[in-house]
Amino acid sequence: MKHVLGNKKAIAVLLLPALLIYLGVMVVPAIWSFVLSFMDGSPVVGFEFVGLKNFEHLFSDKEALNALLFTLKYAIIISVGQILLGYALALLYTFVLRKSSTFIRTMVFFPVVLPTVAIALLFGKLFSVSPQEGPINSIIGLFGAPAVDWFATGENAFIVIVIMDLWRSMGFFAILLYAGLIEIPEEILDSARIDGAGGLRLVWNIVVPVSLPVLMATIIFSLNSSLKVFDSILALNNGGPGSATTPLNLLMYKTAFTYGDFGYGSTLALVITVVCLAATLLVFRSSRRDLTKG
Repeated sequence: MKHVLGNKKAIAVLLLPALLIYLGVMVVPAIWSFVLSFMDGSPVVGFEFVGLKNFEHLFSDKEALNALLFTLKYAIIISVGQILLGYALALLYTFVLRKSSTFIRTMVFFPVVLPTVAIALLFGKLFSVSPQEGPINSIIGLFGAPAVDWFATGENAFIVIVIMDLWRSMGFFAILLYAGLIEIPEEILDSARIDGAGGLRLVWNIVVPVSLPVLMATIIFSLNSSLKVFDSILALNNGGPGSATTPLNLLMYKTAFTYGDFGYGSTLALVITVVCLAATLLVFRSSRRDLTKG
């Protein structure tokens, strides 16, 4: 093995297939999408270079601005929820349930492996008001309150989206954070307990600082995945009512593949990339500052 890893030609032969696949699947489409943002048209009618016209349209497009604002609101709320719920579950697994947490971890993680479309259909039925009332409205009716049409307004639909996406993803983030917590040396925790730290003081002063690198990586992952939300909203209500719950990714998809405007769709894709990159850099800078202080 050492002989193979020390041979540059062998390394090149082993890496070449993976590099070619990466270039073909990731790099080339990304470059082509960037080029298309300066063009107008589609593969059917052909493309025409229009310079910065798509970007000028972007800054005057209220639908794109609303989609961006919705995406940012969704990303902040979902990321905070995923981290808080995931961290709370990870602490429960580590310090309360300990070795008996396997069954609970499996049950909480189970929604992660379910198809997104199936989950969206499930929540559509749970919160439905017609043609048949769903369980949620039936429970509301037990308290004498009128049924709520959860998908009639953007505010109500957003509540359903948040509940659905937190339910289906919190198990995944709990496992990520749990993997970081179990790596904390037991000696550190025992020393803190001897010094009188316990409960929330132990978590805030010892557990969180020690697990900060894993926590920051989880925040980056959560932000990027939530900023690129697409399939769950598409399957639940297609961004409705109207475009009230349409994120940038869904607007990009509709623009390019429904309306056939690949140039402006690529411009929206570029905006998504820039937003994700900016969020990642912001978290990286914050994490470096915190680690330096620590």
